[in-house]
Amino acid sequence: MKRFFVASAFALFCVGLASAQQDIVSARIALMKANAKSVFGDLSKIVQGTRPYDQAVVDAAMAQLRDASSKIGSLYPPSAKGLKAPNDEYSASVKIWDNKPDFESRAASLAKVVTDNNGQDQ
Repeated sequence: MKRFFVASAFALFCVGLASAQQDIVSARIALMKANAKSVFGDLSKIVQGTRPYDQAVVDAAMAQLRDASSKIGSLYPPSAKGLKAPNDEYSASVKIWDNKPDFESRAASLAKVVTDNNGQDQ
């Protein structure tokens, strides 16, 4: 009986761990899709001149990028390497984990650029 409870507890722990990893993958995909909308949808159209300049849109896009840059490092733990979200066509490249220091330095660079250029005309 004791073995049954130990085995059951271990199985529940494994299911919870797998679920938590999928939550990280889903959060990562949602964050990257929001970044794509901000950069390629809103900001690039303004830069290309196909959308009129709107400071509120620029501010919202920059806020999204600031938020993303503060979270991006935590969404790529070693335990999530190779995981793919169910029903999604996107997955993170394993190159992220193969060269984690490079990825982390690029994430820090993104955070610095977004923070340094908060609301400034260039």
